[in-house]
Amino acid sequence: MDITAFIRELLFSHDCVIVPGFGGFIGNYSPARLEKSTSTFFPPVKRISFNRNLKNNDGLLAGRISGSLKIGYNEALNKVEEFVAATGKKLERGEKVVFDNIGSFSNNQEGNIQFEPDSNVNYHLDSYGLESFQFTPLEGYDVRKRITRHINKEPVQRSSMRKIMWRAAVIVPILALMVAVPFKTNFFRSRLETTTLNPLVTAEFENNKKAVDESIPALPAKTENIAPRPADDISPSTVSAPVNVSDDAGGFYLIVGSFRSRANADQQVSILNEEGFNPEILPASNGFYRVSAMKCGDLATALARKSNIEKKFPGTWVKKI
Repeated sequence: MDITAFIRELLFSHDCVIVPGFGGFIGNYSPARLEKSTSTFFPPVKRISFNRNLKNNDGLLAGRISGSLKIGYNEALNKVEEFVAATGKKLERGEKVVFDNIGSFSNNQEGNIQFEPDSNVNYHLDSYGLESFQFTPLEGYDVRKRITRHINKEPVQRSSMRKIMWRAAVIVPILALMVAVPFKTNFFRSRLETTTLNPLVTAEFENNKKAVDESIPALPAKTENIAPRPADDISPSTVSAPVNVSDDAGGFYLIVGSFRSRANADQQVSILNEEGFNPEILPASNGFYRVSAMKCGDLATALARKSNIEKKFPGTWVKKI
């Protein structure tokens, strides 16, 4: 039985196919190459070589024959051994044995087996359908001429100058505007301030300085003899100490905020109550609701308490009753 067909089939999918008792066929991969002398391009190829020392049975060939012919493994192995024995007798008689599309075997003068592979067969599956071909080389083609380009520098310089002039035309007016209108002027200041009462509510405070100037008389000449309370004493018991002044006896209010919304004013009153003050809501003629933290009997006491209250309620100002 000729088993070379099974050997060829296995060489397409395996790099080594052993024929027990005879030798092993080994596939050697070679990448695509270009032969400049003949201007021929060759695809990747898997060439077959033979090693007569690989004689041990690995079961690959006998298993393939068994599965293809639907026979037992031992029977398939017997067919392989019969083929090897017949091939060996031919070589001993000096005959040349050809394995179709694989190569040829012959004995040399020393009696050693010589293998000559078939160079027309490619067992590389990825090269299926690819054949070698010849091409006509280009004459007078200089790569250096292709990569050398003459650059006209004048248009580039003009384009760069245009970009610079355009950028200057945009930037210079902006710089001039920044110099003419300083950021510290009232132009950049918002007329609305955010109250510390609720970050989500915008409190509309009145002009503190104007209110103080209109409602506070000039201090006596010897006000420096009145010692204010320590600046770090801002506890509710210190700030809200009673001054024994009746509502109609006159005095001064310490205004901690002025709100357009009555709800915001009520919320400020709640906070002051938690701090231990005696707050009051004083409706103003301009429609605002002023919130007073406490009343003081004289201006010196009001100013001393104001310096303490401002640490918790910035913007506190004095209003004459």
